[in-house]
Amino acid sequence: MASSTSDRPGDGTRRVGRTLGGPQLAAMLPDPAGARPAYRQLARAIGTLILDGRIAPHVRLPAERELAAALRISRPTVTAVYDLLRESGYAHSRQGAGTWTALPKGRAPSGVARLLAPGDTVIDLARAAPGLPERTLADALAEITPRLTEHAHTPGYHPYGLPELRAAVARRFTERGLATVPEQILVTSGAQHALTLVLGLLCGPGDRVMVESPSYPNALEALRHARLRPVPVPVTDDGWDIGIAESALHQTVPRLAYLIPDFHNPTGLLMPEPERARLLRAAHRAGTWVVVDETLSDLALDVPAPPPFASHAARGGGDRVVTIGSMSKSHWGGLRIGWVRAGARLITELVARRIAVDVGSSVMDQLLAVALLARGAGPAAHRLEELREQRSALAAALHEYLPEWTWRLPPGGLSLWADLGEPIAPALAGRALDHGVRIESGSCFAADPGVFEQRLRLPYTLPPETLREAVRRLAAALADSRSASARARGPRWIV
Repeated sequence: MASSTSDRPGDGTRRVGRTLGGPQLAAMLPDPAGARPAYRQLARAIGTLILDGRIAPHVRLPAERELAAALRISRPTVTAVYDLLRESGYAHSRQGAGTWTALPKGRAPSGVARLLAPGDTVIDLARAAPGLPERTLADALAEITPRLTEHAHTPGYHPYGLPELRAAVARRFTERGLATVPEQILVTSGAQHALTLVLGLLCGPGDRVMVESPSYPNALEALRHARLRPVPVPVTDDGWDIGIAESALHQTVPRLAYLIPDFHNPTGLLMPEPERARLLRAAHRAGTWVVVDETLSDLALDVPAPPPFASHAARGGGDRVVTIGSMSKSHWGGLRIGWVRAGARLITELVARRIAVDVGSSVMDQLLAVALLARGAGPAAHRLEELREQRSALAAALHEYLPEWTWRLPPGGLSLWADLGEPIAPALAGRALDHGVRIESGSCFAADPGVFEQRLRLPYTLPPETLREAVRRLAAALADSRSASARARGPRWIV
């Protein structure tokens, strides 16, 4: 988005704002032709883009005449769109300053709402993360207490991370087949923090970033907030089309590629070893940095855990591969510990950037991480068996209650990527909340708007009986949605 200095309505101050051009906004909106009334469809679409984070708050919308020309509709229609946005709280205007996006009172962006705890009776399928057994946490806390008191007499700032944790993470990479020393590790406050630091160091506004489509929603939001331009490459039910990825690297020469090759989120797929090598060679030819998200690499359910993606680059002499990981999926999301594995010089540059954001991760969390990693790099065998049982329970419930949906059983990870057969996921997600299930439409996993509206990600991180009840409620919500659509259409007469 272009930058400009403008008045932001409502505060009377002069500040730098962002302007969304007419052609740019038009490319994000559905075709208004045939929609009745078109202004309501367009206003609803813009509101969805704001809630999804694809359009940020406090962005100036294009002038009415400009957007009308870009959409090839009348200016009064755009006037009606903006009027409806203002009435519903998605925009506000001031004479001479234009129309600016806003969040309605009481509404949170979907990226925030996904992380908020649901009500007591709501089954949460919006988050794919396991809990940590209470006994495991209690034992680890008892183990680290003496060491924590030793640190109480120090400032507690460790911008690179505690030396013992850096050594433990480096040893973990080495055991998996990629020789690593502690100087190549930066401890972060989760993988999302790691990705944000890497994007901020390696990319600038307007740079192209190749991403899989679908991909992890929070990573896509990090790209949008950094004002980067995604270059989507498809991940289908059959996996990655490496030919398309190679062409994208050759033709667009992205600054960076963000990949989830190990039990990909949301599909659960595992990228084959030959395809990894091909992708790295193509990225090397393009001069593209490759950021590999390995947060799910330990969650191998039906196959051996894969070696580090960067091991291919190490054999080929490549030095533009950055690996990020965390303990959020393998252990507990409440343990905000992640890491970056890269060259020692890049780690130092990341630390220099990190100081402007935070000066180090929690000492307590880092000591807990050391204690948990000492018990095993990934989740215990019994926890993997629990995931297999939960995956089987979810699949069985889908076969019973929603047999028309299709999916493939993933070899690992935490979720199924279901195809509903029709683009009803956004409406179904809204209806499902009335039935006590919180779930996100597949469109949240898309780099481009209007994609994957026939898809839902269904995590199997809850107990089997809870998953069965969740699917039963989804089936009831789908039946209600279809009944409501039939009533809206009214009776059909045969003449």
